[in-house]
Amino acid sequence: MGKRSSQRRNPAMFDTDDTDSLSSASSSRSDNMPVSGTEEVQLDNESFLDQCLDSLYEKRASTREKALAAIIEAFNSNLQHDFVEKKFVTLLHQCLNSIKRGSAKETSLAAHAIGLLALTAGPGDKTREILEESVTPISQALKSGSDTSKISSLLECLAVITFIGGNEPEETEKSMQMMWQVVHPKMVSNVVATKPTIGIITAMVSAWSFLLTTMDGWTFDPKMWQELISYFSILLDKEDRSVRIAAGEALALIFDIGNLDKFSGDAKDASNGSTSREFTHIQGLRGKVLNQVRNLSTEAGGKGSTKKDLNSQRSTFRDILEFLEYGHPPESSTKIGGESLNATSWSQLIQLDFFRHFLGAGFVKHMQENEFLHDVFGFTPKRKQLSGNDHRMSICDKRLYKSPNSVANKARTQFRNKQRMLSQGKNAGHFAVGVEDEGV
Repeated sequence: MGKRSSQRRNPAMFDTDDTDSLSSASSSRSDNMPVSGTEEVQLDNESFLDQCLDSLYEKRASTREKALAAIIEAFNSNLQHDFVEKKFVTLLHQCLNSIKRGSAKETSLAAHAIGLLALTAGPGDKTREILEESVTPISQALKSGSDTSKISSLLECLAVITFIGGNEPEETEKSMQMMWQVVHPKMVSNVVATKPTIGIITAMVSAWSFLLTTMDGWTFDPKMWQELISYFSILLDKEDRSVRIAAGEALALIFDIGNLDKFSGDAKDASNGSTSREFTHIQGLRGKVLNQVRNLSTEAGGKGSTKKDLNSQRSTFRDILEFLEYGHPPESSTKIGGESLNATSWSQLIQLDFFRHFLGAGFVKHMQENEFLHDVFGFTPKRKQLSGNDHRMSICDKRLYKSPNSVANKARTQFRNKQRMLSQGKNAGHFAVGVEDEGV
């Protein structure tokens, strides 16, 4: 896309050595704006975002980074539907350019901006285009360098755009495989794989689990589940609490949606004994995981551990233990504008935690106004109850809801299961990890 010199507005607006960051400036701008939603405010906001967009064409990396930070702040603090409607292609391409050629910091910011762009656009043609245009650049960027912040942001971006824009099970599986290869790269001759950091492993597990929540009823063969459970069990023994919590939640999700109980019947009917052996192995792994979870739910504080981190771990693993022993799903309730946002399954809890982390300070704003998130969590904010459905509800009716409990998602799950039954054989070993991965 060519440089739009005729539309440029003060292109050097971010070339400054002032100590005030752009995000701080945009925050103060937002604080000073009236909340009436007048046309004047909308024009002022669009003008500011136009200037940010123009600055993404600048050669100076720090200028582009500040502009991306401002765009992220603007998308967090308000839902920029008008700007997305007019400029989403330009913003997408400029962010992809930053991912292709920018520094680790610029790549991290651009990836986050793309995720917010998709979350603002919601399901539809725009997010389909975002996914299709972004997969290859993100895949290439994931293989270049090992900066934890950069890789984590790319993984989160891939998770968000696939969650919203992926309509076919193959697309979700492709993204999950890309994530998996960050930690388990394919062996290439004359190339020494870089050992991933704990931060990257944690980000991968969280993003991978987030996409797994949309695959309710996913049918792996017993060997596949066995390898996944083995790998996540290894992570439960790591020193870092964040990776232990991510792995624990991934295991809870697998036991929740993996249809592992059906292998018991398969084992009784198996004539060659292979299914019986695999089922027995899975049951053995389940027992090992149960012991690990029990220990982590009561772990005493160690050197350098904070009380908050320790309490978070104990709480999470008490929930996992309750689920594995008695089948009771976790329950979480968060107040958003006076209304309760509830999560009553591992899928919902993982989705909620992922979006809360991804949006940060913008989580409450998006939960109050983002129609897509309302659909995902079945949440109706109080202001919407009072005012009735707005003009975008006709679009919502056409969406494939991501909530595991929605009728549309259940229908999609049935369709996906049929497709996987046809292709299950060729997918064997898709996420194989093997014993050699114990050193991660």
